[in-house]
Amino acid sequence: MPSFGVCAAMLMIIGSLLLSACEREPARDETRTRLEVWAHAGQESERDTLRAQVERFNKRQDAIDVHLTLVPEGTYNAQIQAAAVAGDLPELLEFDGPFLYTYVWQGHLIPLEGLLSETARRNLLPSIIEQGSYHGRLYSVGTFDSGLALYADRGRLERIGARIPASPRQAWTVGEFSMLLATLAQDDTDGAVLDLKLNYAGEWYTYAFSPFIQSAGGDLIDRSTKLRASGALNSKASVGAMATLKGWIDAGYVDPNIDDAAFVSGRVALALGGHWNYRDYAAALGEQLLLLPLPDFGHGAKTGQGSWSWGVTVNCKAPAAAAAFLEFLLIPEEVLAMAEANGAVPGTHQAVARSSRYREGGPLRLFVEQLLGGHAVPRPRTPAYPLLTALFQQAFERIRSGGDVKSVLDRAAAEIDNEIEDNMGYPWPVPTRRGKQ
Repeated sequence: MPSFGVCAAMLMIIGSLLLSACEREPARDETRTRLEVWAHAGQESERDTLRAQVERFNKRQDAIDVHLTLVPEGTYNAQIQAAAVAGDLPELLEFDGPFLYTYVWQGHLIPLEGLLSETARRNLLPSIIEQGSYHGRLYSVGTFDSGLALYADRGRLERIGARIPASPRQAWTVGEFSMLLATLAQDDTDGAVLDLKLNYAGEWYTYAFSPFIQSAGGDLIDRSTKLRASGALNSKASVGAMATLKGWIDAGYVDPNIDDAAFVSGRVALALGGHWNYRDYAAALGEQLLLLPLPDFGHGAKTGQGSWSWGVTVNCKAPAAAAAFLEFLLIPEEVLAMAEANGAVPGTHQAVARSSRYREGGPLRLFVEQLLGGHAVPRPRTPAYPLLTALFQQAFERIRSGGDVKSVLDRAAAEIDNEIEDNMGYPWPVPTRRGKQ
């Protein structure tokens, strides 16, 4: 342990270095519009890419100075809400897609139609527009979307003579899939042949498993009115889908995947996963890797979609400057840079066409086909979503742990209904006390 005198000397040196650094920092150019931007501190490759994009934007023009702040992802929504209450939101804000509707209803965001060019909007994938719209107006845009599907070991499927679906319209029926699991289990040491990423938690449960419910004809909420979960979340279709899922777990077909290596190690033949799994899976299986649609529970194969997106806050003093930065992020080169960093589906038609993974014939083209073909279902567009997803996650854990499916979903639906009723159905237009739209 160093002596106090040494510590003091070290502190003096550090202080002088910091002072020198401050003295060398160039003065802010007051002729440039300063734009405060908050984004989530995702994986390192995403952080590095966004920092580089900000630097490129700042250098390519001399009118706008983007100042980026990265906020920890785990507490991101809570920090946004705290800043909103304090009136300290930045001018441009990134957020997880389905939380948009809460922010809009609370009066924190402004519409983008008069800001983004028509050319930029037309280039966006329809799923980006759908996720970013509320009550007929566009409030957010994303530079990427997400993909959800089944990864499969071609060799193990071929050994049992399994039919290989060529498109979402040819997906296995849920009956076929259950029989497939049983057949694969007969030739498996422990009978666990499917990875559902039960080692994940939080939003994964809603994102990954609500498509099963929607494929069965159920949903998390009545989407026609968005005023009730009862009759949708606890419907016969929803209960049936969750009971089937529970049946796979109870039968021992599902690997708990505690080490997050069930698929790459060869323990399972099938893995539910997202675009972010592709690199590791392709490295492990090579040409034997298949990407397949989720099973059809009776109303067509469905899949999750939606990811991080950008919105302009009511605090923005220069909306045109915010729009200029957004349009920069949406040019093909920048969209592809972020897609390369996080592996996600590029958010524009031009970028998709230039992507080696997502263009026609690319190994991840299925994700694009699902987004463009009506198979991807956005999470419910309601300000109640934060509570809705939290309650569904709790319901999933209770069902997985042995809870009665119908009783658990009845309870969750009732709590969601109470939340909506407590907020008077989230009336629109937004009450003036919550902000100007």
